Amino acid sequence: MSQSPSTLFEKVWNAHVVRHIADGPDVLFIDRHFIHEVTSPVAFLGLEQRGLQVMYPQRTFATADHNTPTINQDQPVKDPLSANQLKALENNAHKYGISHWGLNNPKNGIVHVVGPENGITLPGMTIVCGDSHTSTHGAFGAIAFGIGTSEVEMVLSSQCIMQPRAKKMRIKVDGQLGKAVTPKDVILYIISQLTAAGATGYFVEYAGSVFENMSMEGRMTVCNMSIEMGARGGMVAPDETTYNYIKGRDKAPKGEAWDKAMAYWKTLKTDEGARFDKEYHFNAADIEPMITFGTNPGMGIGISQHIPTTQETGAGKASYDKSLNYMGFHEEEAMLGKKVDYVFIGSCTNGRIEDFRAFASIVKGRKKADTVTAWIVPGSHIVEQQIREEGIYDILTEAGFQLRQPGCSACLAMNDDKIPAGKYAVSTSNRNFEGRQGPGARTLLASPLVAAAAAVTGVVTDPRTLL
Repeated sequence: MSQSPSTLFEKVWNAHVVRHIADGPDVLFIDRHFIHEVTSPVAFLGLEQRGLQVMYPQRTFATADHNTPTINQDQPVKDPLSANQLKALENNAHKYGISHWGLNNPKNGIVHVVGPENGITLPGMTIVCGDSHTSTHGAFGAIAFGIGTSEVEMVLSSQCIMQPRAKKMRIKVDGQLGKAVTPKDVILYIISQLTAAGATGYFVEYAGSVFENMSMEGRMTVCNMSIEMGARGGMVAPDETTYNYIKGRDKAPKGEAWDKAMAYWKTLKTDEGARFDKEYHFNAADIEPMITFGTNPGMGIGISQHIPTTQETGAGKASYDKSLNYMGFHEEEAMLGKKVDYVFIGSCTNGRIEDFRAFASIVKGRKKADTVTAWIVPGSHIVEQQIREEGIYDILTEAGFQLRQPGCSACLAMNDDKIPAGKYAVSTSNRNFEGRQGPGARTLLASPLVAAAAAVTGVVTDPRTLL
C-alpha cells in the first residue's frame, strides 16, 4: 500500500513520535537540547528536588550568551544576578556531565549561532531550547522550537516533550531579489504582509527560488524570525547548500556516518502533491530594503515608503496610535532621513560572518557618523575570528567602529548593552517591542546593509544609494 505524499514537517515529526495520545499531544523524542544561563537554573532545581538525573547529557549543549557582557569578558561579571546565573550554568553542566562553553571558551557564543557552526545542528533532527528563536535551526530541515522552563526540565529528565502537532504552512518566494535586498528584508516583508500573528499555530516551510538560492546564513535569518509572525517554527528543505555548510564541521558526521546521514537527508523534502493547511506566494521583485516603524515586527515597510495610515493597515486605531506615539512617529511620514542614535549589528538573527561582510561593504572607505553609537557584536568567537581573518576588522576600525565580544548584547535588555530611553536604534535583531532593547528604547528593525547606511550617515538611509 503506497503512502500518501508527506510534507517535510510531517516526515521529521513522524520519525520522532514516541507515543500518540488520542485527542491530545504527541510525545516527541528530542535529538538536541540547547541550554543557556537564563532559562535553565530553575529546570535544574526541579531535577534536584525530584531526585532525577539528566537522561542523555551528551544530547544537551550549554553556552553562556544572554547575560554576558560584550567587553572585558576576561574580568568578573559585575552584575550579581548575571554572575550568579552564569555560575549556576557552569555548576549544573559540570554536575550532570553536559558540554559547557562558558565565557572565554573559544567555542562560546550565542546558542543559535554556535549550534550550526559546530555541526551540532543537522537535518531531520528535533531541536529545542528555552529560547523562542530556536526556530533558527529549522534552516537545516530540522524541527526546532523554543520551550518553557518546565519543558526544559522535562527534556533534561526524559529526552522527550509533549507537543500538539502544528498546522502546516508553505510560503513560496520566487524571482530575482533586487539590489541591496537581503534575507532579513525577505522575512520582514513576509511578516509585514501576514502580520505579527499571521502564522500562529503553524510550522512554516519556506520554498521557491529565493530560498533555494539563499545561503545557510540567510536561511537561518529567515527561520529565526518565523516566530515573529506567530509561527511555531520555520523550515527549509536541506540541499547541496546545506550539505556543503555542514561538511567538515567539528561535530558533523564523518566517513561512513556521513554517507549514511546523506542518504537520509536526501529524503527530507516535501513530496509532490503533499497538502498544506495554508499557502502563500510572493514575488521577489516586490521586496525592497525594509525597515520597521512600530512596536511589533509586522509594522514594517519598504525603506522608500511612508508610514501607512490606520485605514491602510486595518489595525485597531487605539493600539496603532499607541505604537506610533511610543515611537514618536506619525502616519504618512517618510522613514528616510529620520535621526538615528544607535546602530546594533549582531544577535542570533544577524550575528554571522555574512552579516558583517554586508555591513563592511557599505562602511568601507567611509566614516562612522559622530552622532551614532554603534555596537558591532559577533555571534560567536568563531565569527569574531573570521572578522579578523577576512580583514573586516581593519575596515571597521578605519571607519571608526569598535568590535565587541560575542553575546546576545543589545537584542534584549538583559545585559549592559541597553539603548537609553527615547533614543532610536537601527537594529539587526528580531524584536522591536516596547522596552525590548531597554526601557523606553525605540527600535527600527533592519538588515545589516540598512544598519550600515544609518551608521555612516546618522539617519535612516536607503543602502542602494551607497552601494
